[in-house]
Amino acid sequence: MKLDSNEYSRRRQRLMEQMAPNSLAIVSSAPSTVRNRDVEHPYRQDSDFYYLSGFDEEQAVLVLMPGDEQHEFILFCQEKIPEQEIWTGRRLSPEAAPAQLGADQAYAITDIDTVLPRLMEDKNTVYATLGACPEFDHRLIGWINHVKTQVRNGITAPRDISALDHLLHEMRLIKSEAEIALMRRAADISAEAHCRAMQTVQPGQFEYQLEAELMHTFMAAGSRWPAYPSIVGAGDNACILHYTRNDAEIKDGDLILIDAGCELDYYASDITRTFPANGRFSKEQAALYQLVLDAQSAAIDAVRAGNPWQQPHDAAVQVLVDGLIELGLLAGSAEECIEQETYRRFYMHKTGHWLGMDVHDVGEYRVNGQSRTLEPGMVLTVEPGLYVAPDDQTVEACWRGIGIRIEDDVVVRDGPCDILTRNVPKTIADIEALMHR
Repeated sequence: MKLDSNEYSRRRQRLMEQMAPNSLAIVSSAPSTVRNRDVEHPYRQDSDFYYLSGFDEEQAVLVLMPGDEQHEFILFCQEKIPEQEIWTGRRLSPEAAPAQLGADQAYAITDIDTVLPRLMEDKNTVYATLGACPEFDHRLIGWINHVKTQVRNGITAPRDISALDHLLHEMRLIKSEAEIALMRRAADISAEAHCRAMQTVQPGQFEYQLEAELMHTFMAAGSRWPAYPSIVGAGDNACILHYTRNDAEIKDGDLILIDAGCELDYYASDITRTFPANGRFSKEQAALYQLVLDAQSAAIDAVRAGNPWQQPHDAAVQVLVDGLIELGLLAGSAEECIEQETYRRFYMHKTGHWLGMDVHDVGEYRVNGQSRTLEPGMVLTVEPGLYVAPDDQTVEACWRGIGIRIEDDVVVRDGPCDILTRNVPKTIADIEALMHR
């Protein structure tokens, strides 16, 4: 499942419409990264570069020049070298880029030091993302300095380097219906994986065996890899927010927290479910689980266009604090606990984040110092949790070591939000029923 090529063309046009007159934008592909010695990690394209091009090869640079009908979209990429393709696979080539990607012009990446400075001549502004790759930053400054050497020939160099991030990331924040459809499919695959984990788990297994079930489901359905390292935390490990060792034995009576989602054509899903290894929640597990579920329901109800970004988090905190006081894990009034943030012993993170091409996707959370207003087409997670440290001597032993998080992916709409991940059970009754089929 992939986006139509017209989607990428529309994005480039929208970006160029926001750029200053007589300017150009430069976006580099992601570099490859070494895993160990001469082995590299699987290549994953830079999200901004892919967002504008749909091109997933390394050693490439994209240039946009609004108003230049012959050169609006220029691509530098690797040439086809049959001897190298035997080892590393096929390449698109500059000759094929115009037809395949809609580029107006394409050049070999080896020609960039000659061609790109010429494209910069007499331009006022260069849009680029600085800081992500120091090596590319250095080359960019070098190209600009090269243009400056032509001043005696009547050529002017760009006077300004403007951050591309803000323009591009605000575009990425609002998803098209085509993007949402792709994210819905990624969510469906991930939902199937979570259900498979619930149905196959047995005390005595190891966490990595459940991780293998997730990966099997992802790849069998067409996703090549997870959107982030999967978290499979049993027992006390569920209280470690970013636990990824996944090597402990699963014991009878453990709760298992799985935070995992696949990536599909560069779009992420992100789901967390917590369930009992033996298929039945204990009394204390059920009490805390229901509290987290009620908090998530309140937060999801607050996700709608026109509400502040902060409102779902505040709704979740209110429910969690009220419930923790009722269960005896917090003392004092709800107002005091919220004002003094004493609840953060058990709930120390926000209730969600933007979701898209990156699992923690781009886009500002505050505008002019205020929590930004939710708009239709934004996609975010809703993920309250409770984590009672196993060594917390201030609570009764029956609560210690219980870690719970429930996370769904939702699309902001004018009315109630659209829950992309609704196919994974999350009520106590539905989880236990699924696990005992």
